[in-house]
Amino acid sequence: MIEIERKFLVNSNAFLKLFKTQNRIVQGYLSSVPERTVRVRIKGEKGYLTIKGKSNESGLSRMEWEKQIDVNEAEALLKICEGGVIDKIRYDVEVGNHIIEVDVFEGENKGLFIAEIELQSENEVFEKPDWLGKEVTADERYYNAYLSKKPFSKW
Repeated sequence: MIEIERKFLVNSNAFLKLFKTQNRIVQGYLSSVPERTVRVRIKGEKGYLTIKGKSNESGLSRMEWEKQIDVNEAEALLKICEGGVIDKIRYDVEVGNHIIEVDVFEGENKGLFIAEIELQSENEVFEKPDWLGKEVTADERYYNAYLSKKPFSKW
């Protein structure tokens, strides 16, 4: 239940030649306080409810609990979420032994590209393709919960 994840800005669209799958994701937050976020997500044709705890000091690790829910339930829950829905296309790109998820944001976050990689440990080594840019793991401005309240287009 511990998620270990690193986030990077994306400095080119070279990943578009490499991706294996893509899905549209629409998500909102029932709670976006830093101590715990409660997220409702529709990814493709599936719904999810996710609870995340506060990140550790490095920003790399935090508790995460997720359950698949009926897409109709997810649609209903999205209607009662806090303001600011996140809309993005996620591209899954195989790089070495890992999958890098590249989120291309739409709506008020259009123009923002963020890559995420989940790891088994905080010091796990992974291959970094040239299209990965600056690391933003510990920068809360790049958390989806933050982007739902303070979109990239208004920075």
